[in-house]
Amino acid sequence: MTTIIRAEAAHDFLALVPHLVGYRPTRSLVCVGFEGSRTAGVLRHDLPPEDRIDAVAAMMLGTLCRLPRVDAVAAVVYGEAAFDGTAMPHRRILETLASRLEEAGFEVRDALCVATDGWGSLFDDDLPGGGHPLSMIEQSPAARRAAFRTRGGLADSPSATVPIPAPGPETAAAVRELLDALGDRGDRTEDALDRIDAVLGTDSDPLVLVERLAAGGITGAPEEYAWMVHLAASPPVRDAIMLQCAFGPLVGELALAAGDVSCRCADGEPCDADECDAEGAGVDAHPGGERVDGLLARLILGQSTIRPDADRIGTCLEALCAAIGSAPAGRRSGALCVAAWLAWAIGRGSAAGTLIDLALGEEPEHSMSRLLHGFFGSGALPEWAFSEALPRPDRGEGPPVFEGM
Repeated sequence: MTTIIRAEAAHDFLALVPHLVGYRPTRSLVCVGFEGSRTAGVLRHDLPPEDRIDAVAAMMLGTLCRLPRVDAVAAVVYGEAAFDGTAMPHRRILETLASRLEEAGFEVRDALCVATDGWGSLFDDDLPGGGHPLSMIEQSPAARRAAFRTRGGLADSPSATVPIPAPGPETAAAVRELLDALGDRGDRTEDALDRIDAVLGTDSDPLVLVERLAAGGITGAPEEYAWMVHLAASPPVRDAIMLQCAFGPLVGELALAAGDVSCRCADGEPCDADECDAEGAGVDAHPGGERVDGLLARLILGQSTIRPDADRIGTCLEALCAAIGSAPAGRRSGALCVAAWLAWAIGRGSAAGTLIDLALGEEPEHSMSRLLHGFFGSGALPEWAFSEALPRPDRGEGPPVFEGM
């Protein structure tokens, strides 16, 4: 079920934008795409400096052109400047973007600025020198209805949309002890594995464990968290977890099988897949002719129009972030990579960047973290972001849709 929130004026629209973005934007350029009178997509970019305005406007336009059936756009700048009783701040970026959009054939519904002391529209010839009061946005009926829908409140930053909770001291100590033992490869390791088997049983199998995550079956036991973080430290298992969380057990099984082959060197012993360059690594082609590892690589790069299951990813992310929060710093890079990629896969690019920065802060030479840092930093978006969404099964309310303007 989709909530449709109607609005009568620009301040109603501004009241809804944070709910469309998923958090309260700051220092941001936000473009909301419309299909007819309804919102159909949202893009956000850090507010660019003066010498980057043209480049960012061109990039935003290029992305908007790929969104299916979007025919109109409203742009909003959130900045730290003030009206100060004079001109509207950040006017040049709005003028540049509006001009580019009109040249490309989009209808520009509005171009708005939310400053520290007021708000205003580029197209309002009667805009007061100090802008309109921010209280108009805060007191909008649309704001009240959207706030009722998000009873937990809006996040204050992109990173807060994928929070890493603080653990209890006993859980953190137990997770650290288990991870230390798993790294010893001695009698302590056997004891740790026995403890994990006693709690997880057959769910200690990576494929089964991910399905337990996706079903919301994680209890919060230290053995669960330690095993999740430990598995994610192995590159082939990490990639399988990543893809299975997004696309289901069949893809996870393919990824795990491909990793088991490709991470074995000439002597047949497992190696680090991030470092391995053994000749012939990989698995046989499927009937369509493409190597399975090639197909999996394209999925990791988002080179597919098949959308991952966003609800499934959200459930897995919550459990994974709880495990990350319980693990000691310096041991979490693999798990942080998984969480970052999952966030990116469902459109939370800023949160993904924050998670990768955290991974690199703990382990600067971690190869997957470095690869994802460059990939996310390039502004890459998955192809499924531009494909038609399939009808949602009845899983509760979907994201709100704004209608009006």
